[in-house]
Amino acid sequence: MKLYNREHAIQRMNTLAKNGKDFIFIINYKADGAYVEESTDIDPHELLFAFPILDNIPEAESYRTNTVEWHTEPLTREDYERRINLVKQREREGDSYLANLTCRIPVRTNLSLHDVFMRSKALYRCWMKEKFVCFSPEIFVRINEEGLISSFPMKGTIDATRPDAEKELMENKKEAAEHATIVDLIRNDLSMIAEQVRVKRYRYVDHLTTNKGEILQTSSEITGQLPTDYRENVGTLLFRLLPAGSITGAPKPRTMEIIDEAEGYERGFYTGVMGCYSKGQLDSAVMIRFIDQDEDGQFHYKAGGGITAQSNNNDEYKEVIEKVYVPIY
Repeated sequence: MKLYNREHAIQRMNTLAKNGKDFIFIINYKADGAYVEESTDIDPHELLFAFPILDNIPEAESYRTNTVEWHTEPLTREDYERRINLVKQREREGDSYLANLTCRIPVRTNLSLHDVFMRSKALYRCWMKEKFVCFSPEIFVRINEEGLISSFPMKGTIDATRPDAEKELMENKKEAAEHATIVDLIRNDLSMIAEQVRVKRYRYVDHLTTNKGEILQTSSEITGQLPTDYRENVGTLLFRLLPAGSITGAPKPRTMEIIDEAEGYERGFYTGVMGCYSKGQLDSAVMIRFIDQDEDGQFHYKAGGGITAQSNNNDEYKEVIEKVYVPIY
């Protein structure tokens, strides 16, 4: 598949949508590189995708069904302490009031990336041969045939096995403040391209099942109305929203600089956006829950969470570890 730069990716998406073609897109975190291909032109031996409105999984596709072996090598508590303290220092200095701090964690498993794709149960899945697999529960934006755009920021996580887990999550002041910040950021982002923007549902709980048990996460739904010519400008509109607010922070430009400083690695396609356009509808996901493969064949799981100046370092470290799972059960 061809990797397009930002300008050419936007142009290609606009042209395909205007001509009524079904296509898929995979956009990297910094929104300066993207794959954009007609769905009928994609070789399933190179790329597999499964989205709610479109997939290309062959009926005879096979995979290993053995018991999952899953071993991680999380970053040390000391290493995480250094990174989170740097972020919190920048926040105390007034440069940011919410930043999504992530890390890359080596993983050893008896599954291939293809096996993970085939066996996972996530709402959005994508596998690129010898590069990465993503199994994301987080919707980015959806656009229906009438041009109604909806975004579903997901922020706030807890182990569902904890006593009164849902009550604890909903009453956590830090999680509530973090969620409010992201909702406000996404609402402002949508206001750049849509009218009548409003929060339709606020801070509801999603239940996610993983190989490590169930976790709870909170989401909200924000909607707006796009211009009547949205189809021929769908790429232009989508790229204006990138990178996604839920995996950067606020204010977005300065927070991204802080993220680069603290993380010390290139996210690549992790926390980018993937999705499809089909029959006048667009559906997309934030590329969280992500494993990539380096040139030596080593797998790395990338995970993170939102940090504020009031964040508890121990809690944030535990949250990162909880997110290193595969949705196989």
